[in-house]
Amino acid sequence: MHKPVLAALAMVLAIGACGTVRDSRLNPMNWFGRESTETLAPRGGWGGEADRRALVPVVSELEVIQTTGGALVRASGITQTQGWWDVELRPTNNERPVDGTLTYEFVVAAPRTPTGVSTEASRTVTAGVKVTNARLAGVRNIVVRGAQNQRSVAR
Repeated sequence: MHKPVLAALAMVLAIGACGTVRDSRLNPMNWFGRESTETLAPRGGWGGEADRRALVPVVSELEVIQTTGGALVRASGITQTQGWWDVELRPTNNERPVDGTLTYEFVVAAPRTPTGVSTEASRTVTAGVKVTNARLAGVRNIVVRGAQNQRSVAR
């Protein structure tokens, strides 16, 4: 019994002393290939580029729905053509109220190729954001801004 234990101990010590084991096929971490250092992140990083989305031309609807943890702010807007995407209610002032008013900008990304105009319903985009009760403390108005107009809701 002492011989197998001694042989195993000697083998562990011998392999442990070799610095090239991490690159060998004996290392289980190498069995499925190396990790890739390539990423899908842009070269300048995510924070390096400015947001190039435009304000939606017309904010057509604004609704605040009370929830148990705060409220859901939902807005709809109408674009000039179809195909606008990456819709967001972007908070201003780090989502802090100014004089009791919480303000959002309704932004959308332009289509990558020319698109048709068609009906108003096909050009309507909708975005929403959850606002916690802590953020709503002291808020009397919620405003959503577009390029040509803004809508507001009083609490």
